[in-house]
Formats: sequence, C-alpha cells, structure tokens
Amino acid sequence: MIGKFVEYPFDTIKVRLQTQPLDHPFFSGPWDCFRKTVKQEGLKGLFTGMSSPLIGSMVENAALFVGYRQVQRMIRDYSTMAEERERLQHLSEDELPPLSINQLILAGASSGAIASFVLTPVELIKCKLQVQLGSQAVIQGVQFTGPFHVIRHVMQTHGLAGFYRGFLATLLREAGGGAFWFGAYEYTCAQFIKYRQPQTGEMVLKKDLSAPELMLGGALGGMAYNASLFPVDVIKSQMQTDEQLLAAGTGQRSFFRTAKELYAAGGYRAFYRGCGITVARSAPTSAIIFLTYELLSRHFG
Repeated sequence: MIGKFVEYPFDTIKVRLQTQPLDHPFFSGPWDCFRKTVKQEGLKGLFTGMSSPLIGSMVENAALFVGYRQVQRMIRDYSTMAEERERLQHLSEDELPPLSINQLILAGASSGAIASFVLTPVELIKCKLQVQLGSQAVIQGVQFTGPFHVIRHVMQTHGLAGFYRGFLATLLREAGGGAFWFGAYEYTCAQFIKYRQPQTGEMVLKKDLSAPELMLGGALGGMAYNASLFPVDVIKSQMQTDEQLLAAGTGQRSFFRTAKELYAAGGYRAFYRGCGITVARSAPTSAIIFLTYELLSRHFG
C-alpha cells in the first residue's frame, strides 16, 4: 500500500501519455502532463481512480509472492528424488538449498501469470478513470464518477468478459515482467552474497543482507520489470481505453491490430511514451516492496 501511494501519481501520468492521440497529443511530455493535470484537476487529479488499484495491489502482491514461493516448492519437488524431498520437508525456508537463477526466473514468470488474472480487471478500471482529463475522454456521454460507476458500466455494456479486456497484454507483461522483477532481484542478492562470503569466511544467506542491499536489489528488479516489456504495457493501456478515446463505431481493437496501428502512427517511439518516468518511479516502489517482504519473511518465517 505504501508503494502504491508513492507510485500512483507517476502511473497516472504514464497512462495519460500512453493513451493520448499520436496525431494531436494533449501533452508534450511528463512535465507538461503533470502541469496540465494539476492545473485542471488539482493534485487530486494525480490520484484519480486510486481506490481500485490500492485494493488490487494488496491482492496482486499477495498473489505474486505467495505464487512465487509455491512455484519454488513445486520446482524443488519435481527436481529432487523422493528421499531428498522427505529431508527438505523438515527444513525451514532459509535452510533450503537455493534454486538456480533460471529456476527462480521460471518461478517469477509463473507467479506473474497467476497475478494477471487478478490484475486485468483492476487495471481496466484504473485506466478508464485515469484518462479522464477534463472533458477530453467521455464514453457515449458518460463521465465516470468512480470505480463503482466503471464496474456498473462495463457489466451492463460488455458483461463479465468486459473486465478482461486487454488480458493477453496483461498476461504477457506480468509473466515476462515477473521473470525480470524476481530474476533481477535474486541475481543482485546472489551477487551481494557472493561478494560478502569470502570476506567473512562464513556462509552468508539472504537473511544476512542489509536493508540497503535488499532495497538496491528491489529497485533494479522494478526497473528491469518496467523497461523489459513496456511496449506491451502501452498496447494494454490503449486496448483498455479504446471506447473512451476512439471515435464512436470504431470498435474494440485486438492486441495485434493495436500494435500495428501504433507503429503505423508513430513508429517504435509510440511504444515508449512514458517509459522514462515509469522506470524511474518503479525503483523506490519495488525497493520498498521487497524490503517489506524480506523483513516480514524474517519475522514470520
């Protein structure tokens, strides 16, 4: 929750940059978007639609980290003999033999894929609220007043399936992003352990790493997550706000049609609008998330 409060204003700017028309953009860049948003809507405009992702982020992070641990256990079960599995069952989490970086990346990708089922509806509600700047984004005369208004509209217009608009893009982003997020974090921690072990002459575990070391690993993980599949995130945002920002009767675009039209309109640059600010804001957020996770794991096991 703390991480979401820190990052949300940056996320609003990112989504508005991603979804603005390429032929007549509303903003010239992140600072222009920030200035116009505050001028027209006040500071509260930067937190538009926050209640949905605030709740969603708790569920998402729970799904990510619980899924990450469970997949690691499954990998150990499938990669060890019966006698070895029996022995490992009696060991604590810290005493278990470490998995390889490739196995950890697989666990991260799997947990991301699991989280995408929770995240797609949350992202859809968030994006629909975030793109409303003044009177520039209105659905068939409807100006959304909050998350429940969006939920009611989507349910009445598209049914339950409407909440999974952009699911493929979210799945690709979360599975690939999860691999980079956990992979970069685990790799950084492994390098710190490798560096410290010869100096101490003793076995160094992840629980022995300091808060700054864990936070650096988390920050690098967050930056890798956002930089790696940012074009997919742009496609997702476009798909989830189609009916708000495209002319009536245009219809909802598929993943590949959205990508094709984006490239035709703006080349490869169209897939990186808002990338810089997104990568920058992800560093402190992921640093806080991983530090909190590790400290809670040490306390509760």
